[in-house]
Amino acid sequence: MEITALRRFLMIAREGTISGAAAALHISQPSLSRQMQELERELGTTLFARGKRRIELTEAGMRLRTRAEEIVDLADRTEAEFRVTGDALAGEVRIGGGETPAMSLVANVIAELQETYPLMRFSLHSGNAEDISDRLDTGRIDFGLFIGHTDLDKYEVLPLPARDTWGVFMRADDPLTARAAIRPEDIEDRPLILSQQSSRREMRSWFRRDFEDLDVVATYNLLYNAALLARRGIGYVVSLEGIVDTSPGSGLAFRPLEPALTADVFIAWKRYQVFSPAASAFLQRIRELWG
Repeated sequence: MEITALRRFLMIAREGTISGAAAALHISQPSLSRQMQELERELGTTLFARGKRRIELTEAGMRLRTRAEEIVDLADRTEAEFRVTGDALAGEVRIGGGETPAMSLVANVIAELQETYPLMRFSLHSGNAEDISDRLDTGRIDFGLFIGHTDLDKYEVLPLPARDTWGVFMRADDPLTARAAIRPEDIEDRPLILSQQSSRREMRSWFRRDFEDLDVVATYNLLYNAALLARRGIGYVVSLEGIVDTSPGSGLAFRPLEPALTADVFIAWKRYQVFSPAASAFLQRIRELWG
């Protein structure tokens, strides 16, 4: 299986037509069609469901798309790392994590390294613990930030000097803003907007009820979007403090949970990982600070 074939397969998946992909790749349509037929023969499966106007991926095609994106991404990163010449430290460091104020600690390290090594680049990806773990395992990110109780036994782990506080975001004029803290009975029968990053075990323990018994009207992985729903009064957002603006005029208020619910934050990476020089410099610095 050649990487060129995978790149062209991904272009077809993106464009939705053989003709559109061929034009984008500056190759002939018959040549591209033959290469995809050869790829299907090589894999022993049908990758495309050919309709009248657009090509859709089969189930096997969707699986290949995920793997092809990982393979092509890794190949591109490898080529970029070996293109660096001279003694200058350059390259990209990829970091993933859930939304957390602890990311400011990582931002400080990035700023410091950027000042020392201006050719270094950084890529940040937001996602829940499952997504970040998958990206670590497949090499699509170098480091992952994890919040709260997460099984990290298969990784090298460094705890960050930070602890996040869970609470509730709501409209600034909501009657519950009169309370200093929010107890389970205050919101357990109200419409809730819950984070995909939060541990169900932690939330279930705090609410003292199963999720199925709660009125969860929405879930989110980016708090900015959930905050829009809270401003419209659609529900109460259970999230970490310090991520969105709750200053006067923002339309939002935050109250911590009672009993208090906090979460430690960890940065993790694959064991026995062979890092690029840029990622090695990042790892060395965080170990100096927090190791």
